[in-house]
Amino acid sequence: AGLAVATLGFTASTSHAAVFQVRLYVSGDTNVEKMWLTELIPAFEKANPNYNVDVSSFDLHGKNDALTLAKIIAAAKLKRDAGFDVIEAGFVQELGLKGYLTIPTSSRMPNINNVPASLLAMSKGGIPYRASTILLAYNSQVVTTPPKTLDDLIAWIKANPGRFTYNVPSGGGSGYSFAQTVLDMNLNADERRAMSLGPNKEIQAKWAKGWETLRELNKFTYGKNGTYPANNAATLNLLSTGEIDMGTVWSDQFASAKAAGTMPANIKATAIKSPSLTGGPATLGIPINGSNRTGGRLLANFVLSPAMQNAIMGGTLKGIPVVNGKKLDQTLFDNFKDIDVTDMRAPYFPANSDDLKSAWSLNVPGK
Repeated sequence: AGLAVATLGFTASTSHAAVFQVRLYVSGDTNVEKMWLTELIPAFEKANPNYNVDVSSFDLHGKNDALTLAKIIAAAKLKRDAGFDVIEAGFVQELGLKGYLTIPTSSRMPNINNVPASLLAMSKGGIPYRASTILLAYNSQVVTTPPKTLDDLIAWIKANPGRFTYNVPSGGGSGYSFAQTVLDMNLNADERRAMSLGPNKEIQAKWAKGWETLRELNKFTYGKNGTYPANNAATLNLLSTGEIDMGTVWSDQFASAKAAGTMPANIKATAIKSPSLTGGPATLGIPINGSNRTGGRLLANFVLSPAMQNAIMGGTLKGIPVVNGKKLDQTLFDNFKDIDVTDMRAPYFPANSDDLKSAWSLNVPGK
């Protein structure tokens, strides 16, 4: 008989060299795909030689998220396989709220004990495994005192025509965050929170003044007649080449560009307040109708290990860790020690986010 290997409730015989597949769906930018393909998956497969991870389902910028969500829910209702065992996408929270996720427990995923309880609660059955936030990047040779509030930023944009931009909201989260933050100027704290927790057409009706502000900015932003960069990378490129002096960027993408030497030293980044730009955890979800939930739990637990949280911080993504910092490499963690992952302003609930993206395209560019 072969040696039995136990992994989080699963026992397999190594005598048959069985290989079990974990199907991973990733919705995001290319830097997230690269992290999975070059760092997390190879490490997981090395540590778990009887598993391999299929990440052929990569959805750039989440353009197919709504369709994928609908397919998973339809399959669950018919008691059919979800098609995926682990999902990283903005709709994980929605799956959890509708009861279509396997709820993580510390008995089967012990590493969640190192994740703040508030992040787990926020994730509605999802598993937070890294975090990121949107920052305001600026050319320090031109901007000696960067804006500290959204009002300051809007005033700077108007005083410096053509030197600021944000990408199309449907093309990436950094531009989306700027648009949401402008709309949120006219919502109170309770309304902003409600928009992050579930669909709310009534509150969306209060976006009208924000659309006016965004349309007004068309003549002051980079690009003629209210045209905007297609995605996060395009904004970073405009910053690195000096075409603009200010723009919104993902914290991890900005840090990665700095580390790679593709972002000049004079381009720095800061946070704004009143309201702040959005941020928060990226979550994994294990569908209740996935055919390999055991493998899904194994992978999710693995990326919460100190070694993989170190890899997320120090690797290509330069992501913010979500586990107790005392368990991590202190040299790497020193770059993130002042960031409170439990106190980031959340983006809208997916249904509201989708409505924002559609409405922006109708209300803002070229207007």
